[in-house]
Amino acid sequence: MTFPSTPHVEVDLARPDLAPQIREAILDGEFAPHQRLIEADLSERFQATRAAVRTALLTLANEGLVERLPNRGARVRAISVEEAVEIVEVRAGLESLCARRAAERIDESGTARLRELRDAITGAVASGDLVGYSRLNQEMDRQVRELSGHATAVQLLERLRAQSARHQFRLAFHPGRAAQSLPEHLAIIDAVIARDPDAAETATREHLAGIVEFLRTLV
Repeated sequence: MTFPSTPHVEVDLARPDLAPQIREAILDGEFAPHQRLIEADLSERFQATRAAVRTALLTLANEGLVERLPNRGARVRAISVEEAVEIVEVRAGLESLCARRAAERIDESGTARLRELRDAITGAVASGDLVGYSRLNQEMDRQVRELSGHATAVQLLERLRAQSARHQFRLAFHPGRAAQSLPEHLAIIDAVIARDPDAAETATREHLAGIVEFLRTLV
């Protein structure tokens, strides 16, 4: 008896998942809104197969970071200010949940990491390093999410953060914003370190409410 042959499936064993790398390149501004993402160029850049690139772009399209164009490939999706406001409003609920959980679960190792971040964030603002300040804020958010141990919230927040990151990067460089947001970030860190869930949740909501207020001035 003759059995049908199994179809050949091209698998990129060296780089099984390019989505995180392309996502970070978009978040870092290496690809601009509406810029086309050409499979051949991405394949060469990341030393991966076209199949691996195509899979990654499909993943990012499902996240809302990339849009597929009929017969034209893919491009970086532009997020409007109105949409960014809605995203931050949704994030407020999830991030306040994570802050509360982090305050309940934090251990000595987590406390040490947040204290180091607190010093680094304060130093970045004092020296006028806004790029460093923006990246440290992202790291603080990541640490709080990790400390929360809430896998579902973390997964949703990663997707939402990717969609609104460009507007928040713009926000970080707005004159006077760093001086305004520094106490807000420190309040979140201090509440989590103090193991005060109510204060951590409140500080997080107030911080994100300030972001929403600023974004609405851009509409």
